[in-house]
Amino acid sequence: MCRHLAYLGPPMSPVDPILHAPHSLLVQSYAPKDMRDGGTVNADGFGIGWFGDDGQPTRYRCSYPLWSDSAMGRLLEPVRAGAFLAAVRSGTPGMLVAEAACAPFADEDWLFSHNGVVPGWPESVAGLAEAVPVVELLRMEAPTDSALLWLVLRHALDAGADPVEALAELTHRVEAAAPGSRLNFLLVGRKTLVATAWTHALSVRRLGEGVLVASEPCDDHPDWHSVADGESVVARHAHSGQEGTADVAAAASKTTIEIVPLGKERSRA
Repeated sequence: MCRHLAYLGPPMSPVDPILHAPHSLLVQSYAPKDMRDGGTVNADGFGIGWFGDDGQPTRYRCSYPLWSDSAMGRLLEPVRAGAFLAAVRSGTPGMLVAEAACAPFADEDWLFSHNGVVPGWPESVAGLAEAVPVVELLRMEAPTDSALLWLVLRHALDAGADPVEALAELTHRVEAAAPGSRLNFLLVGRKTLVATAWTHALSVRRLGEGVLVASEPCDDHPDWHSVADGESVVARHAHSGQEGTADVAAAASKTTIEIVPLGKERSRA
């Protein structure tokens, strides 16, 4: 289990939703409101990732609680990013507690986080790994359900799969193999954000010209909306980089939001 959030839109600082908001990710690490019987605190590590000015992802991950990192504010204060993802972790009993097990998982194009659990791990989802080259499995960051799901998803994305369809397909494949799975996924690229709500809470808020999604609202602002179970949020940032009037520039940098049903009936445990 974990609490996580992600942003897509015009560049902004991640400091407020992660550290300073009334119910920031920092607060959620020690006082979450809705863990769905998945623990009481998120003290098994944290991670933050963003796409920098050069378009490359940067990550900072640790195996200790977010509240114990006194340097975090100083680290994030100068950051301005159009896409970022942050998560705090409550490790499933029996799974590794280490930096490598903390989201976000990443490659050159995507940041990924999984809030939830896969029952019967690892036997229940061993079949999902069959499509992944053995060498990639041997290089898996950590022996956890989230790390494997990222590996399966990344393999699909590398093969050219649409990210929205790939996350929906992963959700249904895992649910079919391990009924009762909790599968709230966050996938963030330079211009795309996809978030799923599957047996766990998720909220979305329009934030200026951008969009913020989170396991729990970071404040009491009325613009927060709960995402229904079985739906996904798809946001795309359409900044064109063109010169022009302020109105043209604003229109060009608009982030669109869609709520898309994940489809298919949930398997029954």
